[in-house]
Amino acid sequence: MSAKRGGPAGLEERVRALEAEVALLADKLEIYQLVSAYGPSVDAGLARQAAELWTEDGVYDAQVGAWSGREAIAGMVEGPVHQALIHAGCAHVIGMRHIRLDGDTAVVTCYARLYRRDPAADGFFVWRLTANRWELSRTAEGWRVKHRVNRQLDGGQEARDLLARLEEPAQRESATPSRSTSPK
Repeated sequence: MSAKRGGPAGLEERVRALEAEVALLADKLEIYQLVSAYGPSVDAGLARQAAELWTEDGVYDAQVGAWSGREAIAGMVEGPVHQALIHAGCAHVIGMRHIRLDGDTAVVTCYARLYRRDPAADGFFVWRLTANRWELSRTAEGWRVKHRVNRQLDGGQEARDLLARLEEPAQRESATPSRSTSPK
């Protein structure tokens, strides 16, 4: 029997296409939720919860410091500089994300803002604005951050280079030095 649109073969093909689209959307939603959890986790001081967003050997390169592994990332959140920020009032806000999926890897490109409280003005100001590249891997735990890089949008080339890699696939391996406290 020939495959006609609407016939059994056509229906099977459409169902497979819909299943693939639903799987793609489910992956993007999970990634969106993962990246969205970063700000509330670090602003609440939930070091372990924030660190669990990364793979065991994941790297966070924030230009002001780099941390390798969940323990080091948790240490950054627990560190005196980060603790001073959250106790003075701050908000880590991630902007809309561009998500590029490639099998079991993904790249998220976005902007991030760090707001700090200004008690004199009874308000907040943007203290840091960065370009971000998050490289993720699908793991047994779900999607996790393998490598995150952010660079200050200060007119320098590094931030523009991160943004220019929008459609570039994730790198397979990255190595960055580890620190246990935040120099933010």
